[in-house]
Amino acid sequence: MGWFEAVVLGLVQGLTEFLPISSSAHLRIVGSAFGWDDPGAAFTAITQIGTEFAVLLYYRKKIGRIIGTWLRALRDPALRSDPDARMGWLIIIGSIPIVVLGLLFQDQIESTFRDLRIIAIALVVFSLILFWADRVGGTRRELPDLTVKHGLVFGLAQAMALIPGVSRSGGTITAGRFLGYSRSAAADYSFLLAIPAVLGSGFFQVVESLDSGVDWGPTILATVIAFGVGLVVISWLLRYLTRGSFTPFVVYRVVLGLLLLALVGAGVLDPT
Repeated sequence: MGWFEAVVLGLVQGLTEFLPISSSAHLRIVGSAFGWDDPGAAFTAITQIGTEFAVLLYYRKKIGRIIGTWLRALRDPALRSDPDARMGWLIIIGSIPIVVLGLLFQDQIESTFRDLRIIAIALVVFSLILFWADRVGGTRRELPDLTVKHGLVFGLAQAMALIPGVSRSGGTITAGRFLGYSRSAAADYSFLLAIPAVLGSGFFQVVESLDSGVDWGPTILATVIAFGVGLVVISWLLRYLTRGSFTPFVVYRVVLGLLLLALVGAGVLDPT
């Protein structure tokens, strides 16, 4: 991987990770559009470490409270009903589906699921589901209303993002809107829930790639760029969701998915 490619893909990762438009799909599409080799699932997972550090920085106070209260609650039963202690458990519980399914379908994630035709269909279908959820979903629930059952539903929706084109944030926010959570509450839990899954996947791929000849210089550069850009995007998105809808993202995904199918069908892009 060259340095220019790393800069472009780092920008793409940072711009798309938190928006409900699928960063993994965009990395795959941009690489194909420029005639570059597929950056691969390993590169995607490693650069997501950068955007996840943006989440850690943005939510640093809330994460500190959750971890601290959760640890103290392990020794003090009186703290187990504290919202921050509960959130710690809900993040752990919600992370189970993606860990299990990620291990079961590891080979498909790195090969079959990266077919541009699958990505295009996922972009269109799951954008329409998001649109429906945002229209029919209520706003009566906030993070303190989160239950174990709802946490597992969020977790299953997050696991769908193992298919590029679904979008991690899009999938979890869709589930949240169907369950009646406000846009901002669904986004908050979505980003917190992603922390163990993304960091775990990223560092797993770091270890797996140590002996595989990865271009570490460009990969690290892309990860750093993704961190900086992602920090700006997450701040903007959470402000936007207090007043805006997901319709612009839905329209963008549908147009992109249909255009991608047309380009593959015309033989302009190789789907594999």
